[in-house]
Formats: sequence, structure tokens, C-alpha cells
Amino acid sequence: MIPHVTQFEDADITELEEFRQSSNAALAKSGTKLTMLAFVIKASVAALKKYPSFNASLDEKGENLILKNFYNIGFAADTPNGLVVPVIKNADQKGILQIAQEMGELSLAAREGKLKPTDMQGASFTISSLGGIGGTAFTPIVNAPEVAILGLSKASMKPVWDGKQFLPRLMMPLSLSYDHRVIDGAMGARFAVYLAEVLADMRKTLL
Repeated sequence: MIPHVTQFEDADITELEEFRQSSNAALAKSGTKLTMLAFVIKASVAALKKYPSFNASLDEKGENLILKNFYNIGFAADTPNGLVVPVIKNADQKGILQIAQEMGELSLAAREGKLKPTDMQGASFTISSLGGIGGTAFTPIVNAPEVAILGLSKASMKPVWDGKQFLPRLMMPLSLSYDHRVIDGAMGARFAVYLAEVLADMRKTLL
């Protein structure tokens, strides 16, 4: 039903991963663990605000685009009973620590089969992370009536040319699938590039 395109991009998360690890060391006693996905959720909100067509849905006939003024981010969670997609509601109003905490609670409920229907409803954008398993890239399937979904693959160290020399950088593959009826290739590429820029320097979310 959905004409489907996937845009691929690599995000340099070298500094972000260092910050994540040092933050987790400082948070060790709190019981909350910051995952890379929590940062990606926050970065995605910044990209969705810049490109509102991605934070939208099409009506059943595919004639009207409904732009959302809320940022509910679904994340695919692997459980013994298969894949479920809990939703972080109003992610734009939450800090990364709170997002990580809610993700932990929702993931635990998912594994125990205790998710409520409301925990899995109302997403405006979805992220599927396979980084813990592996792979270099994949084509996530758009979760209708949403118009876009982001896939994350396993980050790896790669030599990156800085104009003078090759430097070892931690690069995370992004796979952005979108509904071509709503989003064209140029906008898909711009969204992916901007998201990678934000992940390379989260200070951009302050602008």
C-alpha cells in the first residue's frame, strides 16, 4: 500500500558515546542507564521539528496529510513473544534521563508481557534499533498510518578523512524509510543528514 523508499546515512557518534559512557559511570548508583537509543529519540524530535512532514499521518484514502503537533516516539522492543512497539509520549517535553528511565520501564513491561494497549498507541514516528544484534543496514517497514520510520544498526569504528588524515571514528548506520507519497527523496536525504549532524553534536538541539 505504501510506496516505500529508504535513505541511508552514517552518524559520527564518537563524542556522544564517550559522553554516554561517562554519564553512566556518574549515574551508576541511580539505577537509570542511558542507552544510545534514548539520545536518538531526543535527536529525532529535533529533526521532526525541523521537517514536520515526517511527524504526520495520511488518512485512510491517502488524500489528506495530518501534521502532528505532538512527538510520541515508538521504539521496537524485542521480547520472548515477538516484537512490540512501546511509545514514549511527548518526548519533546522530556530530558534524555527521563526518556531512558521510561524506556527501561516499558522494555521491562514488554518482556514480562505486561504492556497495556495505551502503552503501544499514539506514536507519530517509530525507531527500530538492531544495533545490539548486528548488521550494517536494513530497510525498516513504515508503520502506517505513520509516514516514516528510522532503523539503527550496529555502530563500528571506521577511518574517516578529515581533510588531512584518517581518524578512527565511531559511525552508526541510519536507515530512514518513508512514504514516497508524502516525502520526496531530497527531503528524505535532508532529514537523514540533519539527524546525523545532531547526533554528531547534540548541542544543535539547543538552537
